Amino acid sequence: MRTLHFDCSMGAAGDMLTASLLELFDDRAAVLAELGSLGLPGVEFRAETARKCGVTGTHLRVLVRGEEEHAHGHDHGHDHAHDHGHDHEHDHGHDHGHDHEHDHGHDQGHVHRSPTDVAAIVNGLRVPEEVRGHVLAVYDSIAEAESVVHGVRAEEIHFHEVGSLDAIADVTAFSYLLCKLKPDRITSTPVHVGSGQVKCAHGILPVPAPATARLLRGVPIYGGTVDGELCTPTGAALLKHYVNFFGPMPVMTPERIGYGMGTKDFPAANCVRAFLGGNAGGADEICVLECNLDDMTPEAVGFAVEALRRAGAPEVFTSPAQMKKDRPGVLLTVLCRPEQREEMAALLFRHTGTIGVRESAMRRYVLSRRTETVDSPLGPVRKKISEGYGVRREKYEYDDLSRIAREKDMTLAEVLDALELK
Repeated sequence: MRTLHFDCSMGAAGDMLTASLLELFDDRAAVLAELGSLGLPGVEFRAETARKCGVTGTHLRVLVRGEEEHAHGHDHGHDHAHDHGHDHEHDHGHDHGHDHEHDHGHDQGHVHRSPTDVAAIVNGLRVPEEVRGHVLAVYDSIAEAESVVHGVRAEEIHFHEVGSLDAIADVTAFSYLLCKLKPDRITSTPVHVGSGQVKCAHGILPVPAPATARLLRGVPIYGGTVDGELCTPTGAALLKHYVNFFGPMPVMTPERIGYGMGTKDFPAANCVRAFLGGNAGGADEICVLECNLDDMTPEAVGFAVEALRRAGAPEVFTSPAQMKKDRPGVLLTVLCRPEQREEMAALLFRHTGTIGVRESAMRRYVLSRRTETVDSPLGPVRKKISEGYGVRREKYEYDDLSRIAREKDMTLAEVLDALELK
């Protein structure tokens, strides 16, 4: 299993998240060229080397017709810089829900786009349908947050900075790079949102700003000693949409590490880190879901077990249980990854008669696992290899062995003998 883990201990912005992914590729120039050919009108991506607290990483700039859309001066008492450069005072979600006057002294770079306008741009991009669907879903979540904050319908929202071309470029590039990397799961630390207040055209608002706070519902967040806004609405929307589990870094063997840099300087390195690697032997997090059943037929229990397995539960099993009123029953147990627990709990309620599911979190020791296909006298056979703690085990895939036995009218024992595996 390939895991992508984000370290958001200094918050998250769209350009920082995207830059951290860009650093995971060997040929970054070729990947940048791909991003430039996605069909965003007048958009150019530039990767620049940046250093924070002695650490070197990448700052990603998006130029629209040769300049940054929000590089002009704003007399707000902060940078109000949409979601770019991670200035920590940017697109707050408070000024972007309505048509309103901006006292900026210029009009350049302040296009107000509706969700329909954004969708038209996204639908015209030269990207896989998977990427297009993710980008539209991210913007749907931003529109929902803005609509709640401003008390209007989502279709009446008019995005300001978060609807600018460079913000759309950040979301599109991030989604495109994830599609190329294809991690099996995405995890993140809890998100540092900063502290204090930010000044906008409508007044002074607390950190995290209202739309950002709405987007981060259900996500573990925290403040701190950094005075400023560390997490932008775009960064919040991307994390909420893509991350499977928020918590400590899972046990993994990092193969590549990317640093996406912001522009401001703080005592701590202003960056998002991305770790890409495989599962390693060691301690692992597992979630245990259980429910007692005494009102289902064996066939119905078996159907529920199969539904849970088809949904990707690593292990499902039943045990006999003595229920209240001395009725014989079944204890149904599901082992799943932490990010699967909501889905698995919903399936338990859907496919069983239980009215309650117990949850417990555990740590387990595991060997690293991988699968290889090897040639054999009877054809290709998959081999499962587990190792760690000084142990190495190899076992051939039962489905392949049984298939060979059926095709060649052999017993399993004869297949094992023929493969010299017994």
